[in-house]
Amino acid sequence: MKITLDARISVQENAAVYYEKAKKIKRKIEGLEKAMEETKKEIDSSLKEDLKKQKKIEKTRKEKKWFEKFHWFYTANGNLCIGGKDASQNDLIFKKYMEDNDLFFHADITGGSVVILKNGVNSSREEREEAAGFAASFSRAWKMKYASIDVYSLKKEQLSKYSQGGFVGKGGIAMEGQREWFRNTPLKLKIGLGDLGPEVLPYCSRKIIKNEKILIPGNEKKEKAAKKLSNLFKIHIDEIAQILPSGELKIS
Repeated sequence: MKITLDARISVQENAAVYYEKAKKIKRKIEGLEKAMEETKKEIDSSLKEDLKKQKKIEKTRKEKKWFEKFHWFYTANGNLCIGGKDASQNDLIFKKYMEDNDLFFHADITGGSVVILKNGVNSSREEREEAAGFAASFSRAWKMKYASIDVYSLKKEQLSKYSQGGFVGKGGIAMEGQREWFRNTPLKLKIGLGDLGPEVLPYCSRKIIKNEKILIPGNEKKEKAAKKLSNLFKIHIDEIAQILPSGELKIS
């Protein structure tokens, strides 16, 4: 270590100068250590508070709503819309949950979610367009990376599990009569945080959700996208993955 002495003062005075400098440096170090300790405490406190909030949410959400096992959302006017995640759920929705005043939606492609808009017979055109957007995005068209697709809707009285050839197979539904068409419906969703946790909405919905992100068909693997969204929303990756459409996507 190099020490510079001032020749104009005595050795004792030089020592006193360095002693004062050492005390100042020590005080600065002690102040820095104290600030670091306080910052650490604040971070620990914040993490504990976040953990408490998360546990509180998990506790209040221990029992999920009946419709949360499906794809679902509420329209801007408050009507529930549900969609099947597979052929078994499509059958279940039609057989158990579709009522006379509901509307059935499906993309004009083989393979996709059966979407039911509760009280759809009395719904507005805006709400039906929301349901159509949901049906478009949760169809095989997403995997095929379509930008848009036609969607149609029917009343319950126009649907059946039987056709002239006999019983319709798993996930299939026989249809008849005039359909209401929603031409060139975009495959576009928005995802964010709602009252029940992460929510996916059709892009055309005017409902507000927190930390909103846009999803469209893309080139990113579903698992990788789910991980990004999980980190963003501070939600377990499984909760995110199960509400995303099948196939690759892009987050914007």
